[in-house]
Amino acid sequence: MVIGAGAAGLVTAYIAAAVKAKVTLIEGHRMGGDCLNTGCVPSKTLIRVARLLRDLRRAGELGISVASAQVDFAAVMARVRSVVRQVEPHDSVARYTGLGVEVIQGQARITSPWTVKVSTEAGQQTLTTRAIVIATGAAPIIPAIPGIESVRHATSDTVWSLREKPERLLVLGGGPIGCELAQAFASLGSQVTLVARSGILGKEDADAVALVAAGMRADGVRLLTDTDTLRCEVVDGEQRLIVRQAELEEAIPFDVLLCATGRKARVTGFGLEELGITLTKAGTIQVNDCLQTRYPNIYACGDVAGPYQFTHTAAHQAWYAAVNALFGGLKSFKADYRVIPWVTFTSPEVARVGLSEAEAQAQGIAHEVTRFALADLDRAITEGAAHGYVKVLTPPGKDRILGVSIVGEHAGEMLAEFTLAMKHSLGLNKILSTIHPYPTWSEAAKYAAGEWKRAHAPKRALAWLERFHAWRRG
Repeated sequence: MVIGAGAAGLVTAYIAAAVKAKVTLIEGHRMGGDCLNTGCVPSKTLIRVARLLRDLRRAGELGISVASAQVDFAAVMARVRSVVRQVEPHDSVARYTGLGVEVIQGQARITSPWTVKVSTEAGQQTLTTRAIVIATGAAPIIPAIPGIESVRHATSDTVWSLREKPERLLVLGGGPIGCELAQAFASLGSQVTLVARSGILGKEDADAVALVAAGMRADGVRLLTDTDTLRCEVVDGEQRLIVRQAELEEAIPFDVLLCATGRKARVTGFGLEELGITLTKAGTIQVNDCLQTRYPNIYACGDVAGPYQFTHTAAHQAWYAAVNALFGGLKSFKADYRVIPWVTFTSPEVARVGLSEAEAQAQGIAHEVTRFALADLDRAITEGAAHGYVKVLTPPGKDRILGVSIVGEHAGEMLAEFTLAMKHSLGLNKILSTIHPYPTWSEAAKYAAGEWKRAHAPKRALAWLERFHAWRRG
């Protein structure tokens, strides 16, 4: 029995049905969860529009003298909803029923390790099961700022209900969601201010953050970092956020306040408290390496279990939850988090897998840094996007990949080859010896490997070869 039909729950149910188990999937809201309805799909659809507008503003660089656009915000948001509807069938009740999954739309409450009470419009029923997988996801946090209840505020869940473009958008939070939406709305013509308690994209290296910050400012985002939020207020009908930076207070007027200050696991209302299921300090469900809770037959995966809040990590965990729940009596598998990639879809994009340079330094891990500037990549030059870099960390003198950071256009697409290499213990020499089509963005991986190879060229052998060729020339 699977509770929650987001990424983690859907994949869990899919795998269970694929191996011919009897599986029931219970969803109390919308199939597809946050990723389909309020997260990945709508946000990337909006970012696509922002990218087009950004390209139009740069049309002169391509020799196009007149290129302009008028943004119909209502039509843009209508397209966002349309794209969500196009993707919906992939996560629909009909599809999963066709796969052999029993889908119940209702509220689930675990009443014992083997029973779940489900409340639907038709009434209540109690179902029995051998194993339960909790995949209830996470929800945006609304910060406890004095006066916030008196102003118009939204989250990444509710911002999609906007029908009119906010002329002044104030974004709270410098994480990936805040940065992505701030830059997208600025590209659409909103006057955007982003306020962050510390810096932006705190998990990325400083050189990556600098490029993203420059890109956001170029699109019109005002960045206020190392800034404290004091209170919200309404003065003569104008909404304001009072902030303090370097002991100076400022009142920032806004039309909509977008809260992007983090997400918390959905753990209430499912009977977890009554069963005494333990939570972590971060508020996620405490699980062991096999994703089991304190009850061996109750598992948790996805955002509700952490430690990552990515759709692809939720799907990754779902395999372990499903297989262990069904076959744990025969063999259990520990969830493998060694190679977890992620992408922030700003302009430029930031993509990373493995260790960052800052993490390697903080952990005292010996490493070398190899950089390849995308300014030297032919495809980037033809696209007018010759900025950013590929940065690879390796052990001293070895080609084994410890981590990769990429900043630039299509960074997320370029990351996949490095992720594959790390997962299957392929070093830079293997990448270098692989034929890459020309001219493509994927060549950046090969050129980065080439930079490493040049830095580790066998000097004594090359000196001998120089003498050999000189001898042959006579």
